[in-house]
Amino acid sequence: MGLVCGHLAFFAHSPGDIYIIAEVRRHVMLNLIMRQALDFEKPLVELESKLASLKENGAPEDEIKAVEQQLIEMRRTIFSRLTPWQRVLLARHPLRPYALDYLRMAFSSFSELHGDRLYGDDKAVIGGFAVLGEYRVMVIGTQKGRDAKENVARNFGCAHPEGYRKALRLMRLADKFFLPIITLIDTAGAYPGVGAEERHIAEAIAVNLREMVTLRVPTIAVIIGEGGSGGALGLGVTDRILIMENAYYSVISPEGCAAILWEDRAAAPLAAEVLKLTPQDLLRFRIVDEIIPEPMGGAHVDPHGAATLLKQALLRNLEELLKIPTEERLQQRYNKYRRIGQFLEKKPPSELQQPIQLSDNLGTNNEERSS
Repeated sequence: MGLVCGHLAFFAHSPGDIYIIAEVRRHVMLNLIMRQALDFEKPLVELESKLASLKENGAPEDEIKAVEQQLIEMRRTIFSRLTPWQRVLLARHPLRPYALDYLRMAFSSFSELHGDRLYGDDKAVIGGFAVLGEYRVMVIGTQKGRDAKENVARNFGCAHPEGYRKALRLMRLADKFFLPIITLIDTAGAYPGVGAEERHIAEAIAVNLREMVTLRVPTIAVIIGEGGSGGALGLGVTDRILIMENAYYSVISPEGCAAILWEDRAAAPLAAEVLKLTPQDLLRFRIVDEIIPEPMGGAHVDPHGAATLLKQALLRNLEELLKIPTEERLQQRYNKYRRIGQFLEKKPPSELQQPIQLSDNLGTNNEERSS
């Protein structure tokens, strides 16, 4: 779809051509969304189809405006009441922008680098030099495929050890030339196959965790879709963690959690709720630092709008980090991850009212030992 629209834009010569191209792009996008709509999106798709039909048939302006208003209100109602499981489904939407899409729309002058210099090149991890606004940066991301062939080539966005070692090589290169590092995370998890275990996937992720803490350049991670387990964490130990409004970040997938706790993958919606994996929960627990809003209806409805919001958030956070002295920023990064997981559990009132007599207990224990 992106290639079709891009080629059409190349042949535009007048404002009229641009209008026609915009209409073609809208129709192509609508057809794609209709074919791949989620269950809770279907009422919206049906109304959008009705609206398109009214416009094509030259319906009265009042009727068109009434349907447009109905569509706005329905979209606002549906997306203001999303369940955790529905957000997971949105994060996995096949039309959702991937890392390379954001690199094309939010960055410029991307030059991809390949290989880990140890084993090979993992296409599930992409990375290279790019420009964000006026800043030269190193961008690293996990990349899924759009069709079966590309998904096989990119291993469905699940990286092998060489993918994490490639990412670390690029991070060290950026650190050497003082280029800020931005990671775009969208993976269900690291690849759990035999080959990955033989090449030490756990060690590769562990080394990334250790080394990312010590990088002296500003670092930002963005969860743009799925943030699954150690596969996401291997690119996510950064100064700032941002998350798109309809993404998730979790120690395990809802299906995996349901299979373990309830022995039934059908309990995934319940697992999604108890895992507290939504952006709102993560912000409340101070796991992430900021939620990046998406266009109403999700990033897949308006990829360019989502890319603009992502770029704005990245520039704002990058400029803030660049103002912080290096040693202070490193200390803040260390404190950030030391704090995660700490909580205070209040004791029940009944326990608080009972005094603990340590001296008596110690005395009794001493007497028992002497006897």
